[in-house]
Amino acid sequence: MKHNFDQVHNRKGTYCTQWDYIQDRFGKKDLIPFSISDTDFTVPVQVYEKLQNVLQHQIYGYSRWNHDDFKGSIKNYYHKRFEVNINKDWVIYSHSVMYSVSLLLRLLCNKEGKVAAFSPMYDAFFNVIRDNKFELEEIHLIESEGKYTIDFAEFENKIKQCNVLLLCSPHNPTGRVWIKKELELIVYICKKHNVKIISDEIHGDVVMPGNKHTPMLAYHNEYDEIYLVSSGSKTFNYPGLIGSYAIVPNKKIYEDFLAQTRRKDFLNSVSILGMYATMVSYNECDYYINQLVEYVDNNMNYVEKFIKDNFKQVKFTKPESTYLAWIDCRDLPFTCDEIQDALINVGGVGIMKGEVYGAEKYLRLNCGCPLEKLKEGLSRMKKSIDYLYDFKK
Repeated sequence: MKHNFDQVHNRKGTYCTQWDYIQDRFGKKDLIPFSISDTDFTVPVQVYEKLQNVLQHQIYGYSRWNHDDFKGSIKNYYHKRFEVNINKDWVIYSHSVMYSVSLLLRLLCNKEGKVAAFSPMYDAFFNVIRDNKFELEEIHLIESEGKYTIDFAEFENKIKQCNVLLLCSPHNPTGRVWIKKELELIVYICKKHNVKIISDEIHGDVVMPGNKHTPMLAYHNEYDEIYLVSSGSKTFNYPGLIGSYAIVPNKKIYEDFLAQTRRKDFLNSVSILGMYATMVSYNECDYYINQLVEYVDNNMNYVEKFIKDNFKQVKFTKPESTYLAWIDCRDLPFTCDEIQDALINVGGVGIMKGEVYGAEKYLRLNCGCPLEKLKEGLSRMKKSIDYLYDFKK
């Protein structure tokens, strides 16, 4: 089955965060957006058809997720896709990945605990740590010619002071896929210092050719304080349906998680559409992932060539994963504010600035879109930078 990722869909007028509310992020309406990380692709046809069947029933009552169909779809998916065995009874439904992260931090951390995370980092990580009144311990990744690596001496020195490592695997925004040697060292050092690991693996499917994602739960037998959170929503593009999951092997933490959701937060009932979307996509839609990865990889090739052909002082290294291009503008002779002002007011394009993620003078460009849109966005980026050069003359 072939999915048409080239097809352009008008998302305006659908209350779409990326298109209809672009002004909230950039202060101006009617920009072409490459910002929030959902895609402009339709869901797999099997998901669409199942949702149609559910809607035709016309009764959308309280529903449950705690059954073998939902939990088994996730268990089987990890086995077939990653060759990792999990117990279906470790699976907990959650309304969102970041809700799971927030709750797990509160369950795993001391009241005034420290949480470590690699920087640059997904911007929600800053908020979820600090707004829950924990101290953030930033561990800076080492960049060399576009490749990011971990300084394990610094990692151990900082991690031993922490309660939890909040890991993004694969890494957003740099696109790193952590190799087994890195993961093994992370697990070894965290276990040595009794640091629990929460691994956000929502980008784990979108891994470019030549790379392989290894879920952290592959190391459960070596360390029993590993917790995984994820969702099919990034891969298959249904975040609006609501639904994610946590995989929690620790029985006490599992029960505490359920108690919080049921009796304190009252998130008892599943989003029936999100549940069905997860089951169908995980059971039937591997073909979609493979085609999505191929399409995004080709988009990244286009970005690489465009930047090489049009910019002398902008650098880009293709990511190993995600549909997010991490573009290095540090050599441009303009401030980050000047760059953003030109992108918005000259080019009419919304691209997330690196400062949001803790890295000055980078841009994070969402390439989860038809090539036609990507070409237009890069053309507008060139127009913006050319304007700055002309203005500075």
